[in-house]
Amino acid sequence: MTHRPATASARSVDEYRDTVAALLAHLADRTPEQVPVPDALGRVLAADVNSPIDLPVFRNSAMDGYAVRATDVAVTPVTLPVAGVVAAGRPGTEVLPEGAAMKVMTGAPLPPGADCVVPVEDVQAGADRIVVERGRARGEFVREAGTDVRVGELVTRAGTVLAPRHIAALAAVGLPSVPVLSRLRAVCLTTGDELRPAGSVLAPGQIYNSNGIGLAAALRADGVDVLEIAHSTDDATVFAQVLRSAVAKADVVFTSGGVSKGDFEVVKEVLAPLGGTFGSVAVQPGGPQGYTVVDGVPVLSFPGNPVSTMVSYTVFARPVIRVLAGLPAPESRELPLLTPVRSPAGKRQFLRGLTSDDGVEVVSGPGSHLIAGMAWADALVDIPAEVTTLAAGATVRILML
Repeated sequence: MTHRPATASARSVDEYRDTVAALLAHLADRTPEQVPVPDALGRVLAADVNSPIDLPVFRNSAMDGYAVRATDVAVTPVTLPVAGVVAAGRPGTEVLPEGAAMKVMTGAPLPPGADCVVPVEDVQAGADRIVVERGRARGEFVREAGTDVRVGELVTRAGTVLAPRHIAALAAVGLPSVPVLSRLRAVCLTTGDELRPAGSVLAPGQIYNSNGIGLAAALRADGVDVLEIAHSTDDATVFAQVLRSAVAKADVVFTSGGVSKGDFEVVKEVLAPLGGTFGSVAVQPGGPQGYTVVDGVPVLSFPGNPVSTMVSYTVFARPVIRVLAGLPAPESRELPLLTPVRSPAGKRQFLRGLTSDDGVEVVSGPGSHLIAGMAWADALVDIPAEVTTLAAGATVRILML
C-alpha cells in the first residue's frame, strides 16, 4: 500500500457531501399526504397506524367441516343430526342445538353454542346426519375474534417502507388510505448539442442521452418523484428557459454536463451569475461539481460523462436523498479486494466492483465514459485519496449500488 498527500486545492469528498446535505436539509420539512392503500406500495408510512377493528372481526371456522360441541364428540364414532348450514358471508346467528352439528364453510361465523369444528375429512356425511369418526377438543379449528389484532393495536409502524404484506394487512383492517411521506419532486436536466434520444439515428459526433435516464432511474429507486427528464442544447438562452421551467415545478433539480473548464460550459455560464458555486472535488470520476439555489430551489450540477454523473449522485446526493425519502441509508461494508488496483495520487477513487462471498472484484476500468462496464458492477470500491496502490487481499470499503 502506497500513500501520498491529498490535493489541497480541491474539496474533499466528505466536505462536499456535507455541503450537499446542508443544501437539501430544508426539504425534510414536507407535509405528509393521504394515499389510497392500493397505491401505497413502496411509500414510507408517516405515522403509526392502529387497527380500527378486531381481526378476525368475528368468531369463525378455520376449516370446511361441522361446528359441534366438543363434549358431543368426546367419544367416537358418534352420529349427530345436521341442524343447518352456515356459509361464509351469512350472519350465523342461529344457535346450535345440543347434540347436533351444523355444516360450516371456512371463514363462516361459528354458530352460538359451538366450540370446535370437525373437518369434513373426519366425517361420513349422510343426507341429514353425520358420523364423526374423530373427536376434536374445545377451540380446535376455531378462529376467535381479535386473535390477529385487536382494535387500537399497532398494525404498521411509522417509517415502514410499505411492502405487499403491509398493504394486505392495512386492507384487511378496512383502511381506505394511509398517511405517507410526500415524495421529493425532481427534474433531471441534461445538456449538450451532441446528445440524442434513444431510437434516433446518430449523425457523426452524436451520442445517445443516457445520463438523464440513468439519473432519473437512480432517483426513482430512492423514492423520488421524477417529474421530467429535460434536455437543453449548449445555447445559454435555451438552457435558461429549460432551467426556469424545471425550477418552477421541482423541489430539487439535477443537471448533467456543462460544469468543467472547457468551452461551451453552458451550466456554469448561466448559473455562476446567479450565485452558483463551481469547482473541483478530489475524486475520480466526478471531479467538476457545482451547486446553486435558484428561486429557493437547490440545483446540483454534475459532470457530463455518464459514469461521472452516476457516481456523483451515488456519492454526494444519494445519502441525503434516501434520508429525506425516509429510506434506510445506503449500505456500505468492508470486503477483501480480489484484484490489485492503482489509484491517482490525491484523489479519492470510486471503482466499479462486483461482490461475492470471497470479496469484491474490480470489473471495469476507471474511465468516466465506461457506462456499459458499470452495468456489471453492484458496488463502488472506495479507494482513499492518500492511497495509490492496493494489493489483492487488502480490505476496502464498498458502497452497494
